[in-house]
Formats: sequence, C-alpha cells, structure tokens
Amino acid sequence: MFMPLEQDPRWLRLHGREWTCPCCGERHAGLFDLACDKPDFWQGAEEKRSNSAVLTSSNVLTEDFCILDGENFFVRCVLQLPITGTPEYFGYGVWATLSKKNFDVYLNTFDEGNQGHLGPWFGWFANRLAGYPDTLNLKCHLHPRDGRQRPCLELEPTDHPLALEQQRGISFDRVLDIYALHGHDLRPALPPA
Repeated sequence: MFMPLEQDPRWLRLHGREWTCPCCGERHAGLFDLACDKPDFWQGAEEKRSNSAVLTSSNVLTEDFCILDGENFFVRCVLQLPITGTPEYFGYGVWATLSKKNFDVYLNTFDEGNQGHLGPWFGWFANRLAGYPDTLNLKCHLHPRDGRQRPCLELEPTDHPLALEQQRGISFDRVLDIYALHGHDLRPALPPA
C-alpha cells in the first residue's frame, strides 16, 4: 500500500529531531548530503591546500578547485536529486571539469559571490558513484550560483540511471539505499513504527 511521504514514520523521524547515525556516530537533523573529497583523477595527497594555491600551482587540490598537470581543471559542484513527494533534494558534492577559460572566469569571480549570471558551462562528471553503472565522464553542465554556493551540476539527458534519477526524482527508500551504500545505513535508526 502506498503511503504519502509526509505520513511515512521514517521520514517524520528523520525530520522530527536530531538523531545519531548508527554507522558514523555523527548527529544529524534531517537529510544530509554526501560528498566526494576529490575528483577521481586526482592521485596526489588527500590534504587540501588553501584556494589561493590555485594561483601558483599546476597540481593542486583545495576544497573548491583542483588542477592536474596544469591542463585539467576541476571544480566542486552539487548534484541534486529531487525526492519524489517533497520539495526537498538529496545532494551529492561532486567534481566536474571545466575548460581553462571557464575555470579562470569562475576562479576570478569566486570571492565576489556574484556568479549566478555565468554559465551554464559544459563539463565532464569527474567521480564514480557507488550504486550506479560507471558515472565517470558523463556529460554535464555547471550552473554557477550567487552567494558563494557551489555550482549546480545538471547531467545531460541520457538513459544512464543517475541522469534518469535527476530528471525523474528518487524515492525516500532510494535515498536510504544510497546512504547505506556510502556507509550510513540509517534504516535501523528509522524504524517504520
């Protein structure tokens, strides 16, 4: 029997008060995004440098930017998957390529926080996500946003399951499956009754 999401006790429990993830021990309130720490192409140290290091290095990883061999340019983005039955989104912090020209424009306007008029820019998805056929190098478009928010990443419409989920939305059960695939099985903390 179909139950509207706003009546699902698991959804209500997730949003009702803070709860502790049974896997990582962190306290959460509501949905939380998952993040890829780096583009999959980055083979260097995991330690992030300051964003200013991008100005002087041809191989660098920061919280927001990555450059490989002075030829490959990446920015951190947000891939949003709409959750059916609600206006909320599940988000992945992911990386995508940009051309040098667009990377430079993004970098040069980054501190201003007024980037919503830029783009969209073509890029290539730069991460493999668990639970999907290979997602590396899917075609995408980056939509810069104002207020120093990371760009939204829009996958090109294809029959790839991730692109379909972005277009059609995902169920709350699928959100729970994705969390579990990434080491956050919330289902024991969200009993149905």
